[in-house]
Formats: sequence, structure tokens, C-alpha cells
Amino acid sequence: MSEIQEIDVFVKPDGTVKVEVRGVKGGKCLALTESIEQLLGGTIVERVFTDDFENDEVEQTLEETVRQGPT
Repeated sequence: MSEIQEIDVFVKPDGTVKVEVRGVKGGKCLALTESIEQLLGGTIVERVFTDDFENDEVEQTLEETVRQGPT
């Protein structure tokens, strides 16, 4: 049985976008969000990893905040 992988995208009224990844181990979450980042354009202003990011055996959560517009 495969594990469930989830990507949630939240868009705030000011245009800020937050991406959360669950059910992905290690740094694989970065590869999953790469195409989303490119489609959104803008600049990543913050990337937050769980304490277990370095451990491929533990479920990871990745939160990214992307601000649209001029840098």
C-alpha cells in the first residue's frame, strides 16, 4: 500500500501563497513543489522544515511562503 502524499496551496488576500506538503519523506518535498514554485513565479520568502527533515524515515512537512510581484 502506498502512503498518501498531500500538497495544500493557500492563497491569502494579499496574494501571498503558502504551500504545505505532507506524507513525503526527506528532501523529496522540494522536488514535488518545484513546478508549483515555477508556475507561481514570484520569490520564496520563507521555507520552513520540520525537525525531521534530515531523516528519510519520518514523515515531513514543508511550508513555503511565496510573494507575488516585484522583488
